[in-house]
Amino acid sequence: MNNHQGSLAELYPQEIAQRLGLTFRDPLLLSRALTHRSYLNEHPEALENNERLEFLGDAVLDFLVGAWLYNQYPEYAEGALTRMRAALVGNDQLGEFSRQLGLPAFLRLGRGESDGGGRDRSVLLGSAFEALVGALYLDQGIMAVRAFVEPLLETASLPILLDSADRDPKSALQEWAQAQGFGPPHYETAATSGPEHDRTFKVNVIVNGRAIGRGAGPSKRVAAKEAARDAVETLGLL
Repeated sequence: MNNHQGSLAELYPQEIAQRLGLTFRDPLLLSRALTHRSYLNEHPEALENNERLEFLGDAVLDFLVGAWLYNQYPEYAEGALTRMRAALVGNDQLGEFSRQLGLPAFLRLGRGESDGGGRDRSVLLGSAFEALVGALYLDQGIMAVRAFVEPLLETASLPILLDSADRDPKSALQEWAQAQGFGPPHYETAATSGPEHDRTFKVNVIVNGRAIGRGAGPSKRVAAKEAARDAVETLGLL
């Protein structure tokens, strides 16, 4: 497997760009973006690794992802947007973007790095994706990067949203209420039933004077979380 991937890494940059679905006016930028520092140790003729491009791509991605989220989710408060951006530009997600593109096969790695599983490491793959973004920015500007990145964000953002709301529906509901200009949600115990050792609590969540979710559970905390989950499902946030 490594040998096959190594052979793909030695393709001409124009061929690699074509396989990635990209075009480069300066193919050397793409070649540099795909060159890990371990490769330079074994190939002194290679002049530069991708770390400077990685630095640039990181800044470009932060801006583009922030702008995309700002326009895509106008109802979301700053805290929610910040968390989503962190998830979208984190190494795990950027590494996944690299895998979706087939980028690992084209990376120029030193033999030790390649044999040690470098093509599977999210940190390395995330850095390579940032370097690719940096190279594309230098080659064609911000609009080309935007056209390249936004379809990836569309696909990745929904699972992040669903995971966030499912994991913490109370926070998701509070962020929604804040974005609507309402006060924070209020949790009201509607009923308590059952014997002392096996109580069931029923809780309503109130936003802007209206009950928008109901939940039940063995404690007020669990019932409140279920009420918040009911509310975010009703509101279409989950």
